[in-house]
Amino acid sequence: MKTLNQTSLLTGAFAGVTAALLSLGANTQSSLAIVLYAASALPILIAGLGWGNAAAITAVIVAGLTGTVLVSPYFALLIAVITLIPAAWLSHLANLARPASELGGPDGALAWYPLSDILTHLALLVTLGMLIVGVIIGYDGAMSDRMIDIVMEALKAQEPGYNPDAAAIAQIKSIFAIALPMIQGAVWVLMLFAAYYIATRIVQTSGKSLRPREDMPSTLRMHRFSIFAFLGGLLLAFMGGLLATIGALVCGTFGAGFLLAGFAVFHFRTRGKSWRLPVLWLGYLSVLIFTIPAFFFLLSGLMDTRRAIALSPAGKTTETDTKDL
Repeated sequence: MKTLNQTSLLTGAFAGVTAALLSLGANTQSSLAIVLYAASALPILIAGLGWGNAAAITAVIVAGLTGTVLVSPYFALLIAVITLIPAAWLSHLANLARPASELGGPDGALAWYPLSDILTHLALLVTLGMLIVGVIIGYDGAMSDRMIDIVMEALKAQEPGYNPDAAAIAQIKSIFAIALPMIQGAVWVLMLFAAYYIATRIVQTSGKSLRPREDMPSTLRMHRFSIFAFLGGLLLAFMGGLLATIGALVCGTFGAGFLLAGFAVFHFRTRGKSWRLPVLWLGYLSVLIFTIPAFFFLLSGLMDTRRAIALSPAGKTTETDTKDL
């Protein structure tokens, strides 16, 4: 752990102001809102990964205070639960290490907190954050129904001949009530993990990283117990009402984690193949264009839930190995 000093506090303060301004920019640039909100996690992650918990905590506090002064306490609370706190917690987990000998590993080595557990924590944090936001804004099924009504009115204004029957509209509303929280949760997990990945690369390039660079294709998995959370969410999604909304959210957040794990498995299994690059491009493009192939990667992630722990020599972060549990 990095020690508390003036540099870490100043770094955290600067990161906090930057994160708050990025979040504020998301409010004024609707087309780039989700990107800016996710990018606001970057300063927190960089501060925490490079300068430790003191910098991350300072960044969260300063970002909250800045958001309160520039916008409102309500705005500060929203960005805290959905972006700032998850980013600080991820950086804390990434910096955790213990002697590898305590886990049956070699003497003189450090075992780092498993990436599979970090990804699982991310899915859980996003789930809790979305639920808190839902309570704050009073989200319910009627809200998604109103959104469909607004879209239908806009379509009718553009196409006077468009007049779907009540049964078709009711079916659209029922699908949208499930799809909206599922997609929101999944996208936010993917965006925050992308921010974590970028932050780790930035910190490692600068030489400030505590955690060694590890081989993500072989270590990026979900914890095996996450399968129960995903299946539980799937069951709740068929219950109807508020339970279905919560279940859809859980499916989206944990499903996104398994999707990322599936892509990692894809990278790992194609390693060393001469046709690897075009197949990787084809795989990613198929998901972006058709969506359905994402179920293949989701299934791959569900089928491989091993935990790999990164090992590094004590006092060094330039070399790394992995140990499966």
